[in-house]
Amino acid sequence: MVCPSWLSFILYNPLRKALTDRNAVIAESGITGESVVIEVGAGNGFFTEVLAEKARLVYAVELQEGMVQKLRLRVNARGSKVVIVHEDIARWRGGTALADVCLLYYSFHEVGDKEAAAENITAMLGRGGLVVLYEPTIEVDSKGMKETIRMFERYGFVLEARRDGWLTRFARLRNE
Repeated sequence: MVCPSWLSFILYNPLRKALTDRNAVIAESGITGESVVIEVGAGNGFFTEVLAEKARLVYAVELQEGMVQKLRLRVNARGSKVVIVHEDIARWRGGTALADVCLLYYSFHEVGDKEAAAENITAMLGRGGLVVLYEPTIEVDSKGMKETIRMFERYGFVLEARRDGWLTRFARLRNE
């Protein structure tokens, strides 16, 4: 289930900021100052604001109008470093080799048409591009994460790193 915009305060609050090392997530994701990033499920901008500081450009993809409004407020000061895309990742056609990294932080399990989303993401990442998945263990079991990894592997990605933590499952795949 997609987190409704009226509950967005749970996505951006002091406790989450204290418990989530956003800089470590960005580093583990392979994002650098030259990266163009597609952030799927940008929500109200919890990661977007930090991505805008670290990456060259961020495409913040968000499905819900209420979240898009909150996202605009949060990243307004970032200027042209953030492009907000109000669309479902399964339908958005951003362009071939548009980005270097696609960050899916606690969002891929909420995508309705995962196969179409994986196909679109593949098209938008150039050769060597990274798909980085973080999923909550409470909603995505080990089998579900393996299925998601296999889906991207069918599109030519190779698994580079994987771990299961207490709260989060992580995988980074590279487009070969």
